[in-house]
Order: sequence, then structure tokens, then C-alpha cells
Amino acid sequence: MRKLHLYVVLSVFAFSSALFADQVVLKNGDRLTGTITKSDDKTLLIKTEFAGDVTVQWPAVQEVTSTQPLHVALSNGKTVSGPVTTTDGSLAVSTPTSGTVTVAKSDVAALRSDTEQVAYEKSLHPGLTQGWVGGANIGFALTAGNSETKSLAVAFTGDRKTQTDEIALYENTVYATNNSPGTAPSTTANSNQGGARYSRNLNPRLFAFVGADFQSNALQDLNLRSIFGGGLGFHAIKTDRTTLDFLAGPNYTREVYSTITNSFLALTLGEELTQKVGATTVVTQKLYFFPDLSSGLVGQYHAAFNLGTVTKISKWLAWQNAFSDIYVTNPPAQPAGTLPLKTNDIILTTGLNFSFTH
Repeated sequence: MRKLHLYVVLSVFAFSSALFADQVVLKNGDRLTGTITKSDDKTLLIKTEFAGDVTVQWPAVQEVTSTQPLHVALSNGKTVSGPVTTTDGSLAVSTPTSGTVTVAKSDVAALRSDTEQVAYEKSLHPGLTQGWVGGANIGFALTAGNSETKSLAVAFTGDRKTQTDEIALYENTVYATNNSPGTAPSTTANSNQGGARYSRNLNPRLFAFVGADFQSNALQDLNLRSIFGGGLGFHAIKTDRTTLDFLAGPNYTREVYSTITNSFLALTLGEELTQKVGATTVVTQKLYFFPDLSSGLVGQYHAAFNLGTVTKISKWLAWQNAFSDIYVTNPPAQPAGTLPLKTNDIILTTGLNFSFTH
């Protein structure tokens, strides 16, 4: 008798657990029971008791039944909330204020649980210190004895992207010396690049931006090149795996060399590409062209090309490569009897990347 009572109690608990759980029925007849977490127009995520998180294709979903309130985001921008059932191929949402609202499955842009809805709303307006992703890699080499050299390479990127705007930071540095007797010059590399840009979406395709870039190169006698500009950009491609942007606008450039100083107005013409390759690698490429608009320097310009890859090894560790080439048409003239300065400067850094997310 006791065993019978125990069996009845367990059966009641099992039945109650199923009764108060969300259910998803697929077109092939499979049934999943658990807690619906979120869904978009591609996939649906349900947390099950024994199989953990299960992701199914949204087009394969035949029926949805939730005992918990779900936030149903529609393609027209509106959101209705409440327990959901499926009626004649449409979703019926039992809202607390408007009664039952029926929406076509094709009009559903997303489903979110209460927890996911709170996270989504926070993502729309994150604090300035939130939402950052990026990483840095540092390489150092030292030799002694028959050769005496030191080299340091640093690369850093930081990006904070929300639904409406983006802040991007970057920095590349290479410094190397050769202190062997008779070596001249002893400093064989001393080049720095860095900058920041703020972009704000005006609509899904068009955005405005302002930015500042800084460069120095001791071996080119460039103490500091400062570029302050802004303008408009266009999202030519914007998918989960590929983004392609074009940018244009005016800028003010100031170049301080050891012997001369140039200040002039110029154009900023740029192209930026980000491509995910496989599951672990991201390739970024940027090309900028800065034609000079000053009357005394017509036909002069400088350009910058950057190419980088980041391949994830673990959650916080990756392999990063960064290549940049800066071209200047008018490096300052050198004194008679000395070699002219070259128009190209190339920086290549590679090594382990320590990534962060906040």
C-alpha cells in the first residue's frame, strides 16, 4: 500500500511538472517540454530538464504553448506579453489588459522570457562601461651576447556596440633597438598608431560619425600626425557574419615633423569590412584615403591600410595578427647627403591575444 501511495505521489508530481511547463511541438511530431527562453525568426531556444538547452529551427515549429508569460515582439515594432498558445497556426497571447491577441506566426520577430526581455531592454541603453569587447596582445624579445637587441610590439582594440551607436578604439605600437657596437641608428623602429571613433545610426543603413586618429614615426621624423574628422557612413552589408561600411567626410589634419609643420583640410574616404570565417576566426580590413584639399598642396595625400585576424583559442585567449601600411606622398625633405625618407611605413604584430568582455 505504501508503494502504491508513493507511486501515486510521484505520478502527480510528474504530471504537475509537465502541466506547468512550456511545450514546443515540431512539424515532425517531436515534442519538447521545458522553459522557452527566447526565439527569433530563425531559431527557438528551450531549456529542458534532462537535455539542457535545445535549439530548434523556428520554421520547424508547429505549436508553442507556454505557461509563463512570453514577450512577443512583432515585425511592426509592437510587443504583446502573456502566456502563449497556438490556434489554427497562429499564436494566441493572453495579455492581462487587452485579452487574447492573435498574431500570425510570420509576424513574430522574437519571443523572450521575462529574464531575456530584461536583458534585451538593458542592451538598448547600456551604461558607458558596459558592452565592451576587445583584446590586446603584447610581444617582447631580447637578445644579448653577440647581439644586443630589444623589441616591443603592442596591439589593442576595444569596441562598444549597441542598437543605436558604436564606440571603437585601437592602438598599434612597435619599438625596437639594436645596441650592438657600430650599429647606426640604434633605434630601428619607433612607430605608433591610435585613435577613436563614435558612430550613431540615423536609420538602419545610414550613420554619422566623428573620430580622431594619431600617428607618430621617429624614423620618418614625424613627431605627431593628428586627424580630426567626421561625416556620414553607409552600411552596405550588415549581417551576423559580414559587415561592410563606406564612410566619407571632411577632416582637419596637422602634421608635426622635426623640421616642418603642416596644417590643412582634407577628405576622409574609407571602407571597413568585418568577416567571420568559420566558428572561431574574425577578419577585419580597413582602407582609408585622405586627399589634401589645401590650395598649396593639391595632389598630395596619405593613405592607411589595416588588416587583422583574431582566432579564438578559448573564452579569453586568441591568436591575433595585425598589419598596417601608412603611405605619405610628401615626407619632409632630408639634408643633402642623407638618404630620402620612404613614403611607406609598415607595422606587423602577431601573438597571443587576451580578450575581454564587459
